[in-house]
Amino acid sequence: MRDALLRSASVVALLLLWEVCARAHLVSDFLLPSFSVSLARLYHDIVAGDALLGIGLTLYRAFTGFALAAVGGVAIGILIARVPLMRWFLDPLVSVGLPMPKIAFLPIFVLWFGVFDEAKILMVAFSAIFPVIVAAAAAADGVDRTLLWSAQSLGAGRQALLWQIVLRAALPQIFTGLQVAMPIALIVAIIAEMQMGGEGLGGAIMQSMRFADSPGVFAGILAIAVVGAALVRGLEVLRRRLLVWHPEGER
Repeated sequence: MRDALLRSASVVALLLLWEVCARAHLVSDFLLPSFSVSLARLYHDIVAGDALLGIGLTLYRAFTGFALAAVGGVAIGILIARVPLMRWFLDPLVSVGLPMPKIAFLPIFVLWFGVFDEAKILMVAFSAIFPVIVAAAAAADGVDRTLLWSAQSLGAGRQALLWQIVLRAALPQIFTGLQVAMPIALIVAIIAEMQMGGEGLGGAIMQSMRFADSPGVFAGILAIAVVGAALVRGLEVLRRRLLVWHPEGER
């Protein structure tokens, strides 16, 4: 409990500063509604069901895109590490695509797939897949050679070696890539909703902005912060549960 309080002290201090500055009218109420007003608005939207609908739609798009990126990224990363032809062909593409701002491809996804869920999900998957590929490739390439030789000496075939030895040994570092990709998936889902329109947290914020509804905008930001923190925390818990055999699971 003490550790949790210490970790959240900076967040509490920021919220208190927000509330004090707003109540002191250092900035106009239109530009900066107080934390209490924004929180009350979020509570009202949750009770009315609007916020829950928006959160559900955003999570659906983010999770679906993240799942596509996770499965595709892990498979591609392991192939890059273990198959020379795949490394020769895909490694330059990943090296070029990783540092690029993937959101710049948003107009192309709109032209190709429209402005509905398909385009948003594919945009999320495209943006989140690169850190997963890099983490999976580095992890698979760094598997202890002694472990591989021992498995081969016991009769493990190529497929068993790949999925039962390489994948499991690389899982801790793969999870690191997934933990990087998860916030990216949520961010891109919200940006896509803002730009393409439709319901969701991003769409709700844009609608509040058009009607000059500052509490609605800040309520949406609070909802995003809570959802993002919950996703990050949930992935940390899942990591410890799945890596219970790993030394880090003892922490």
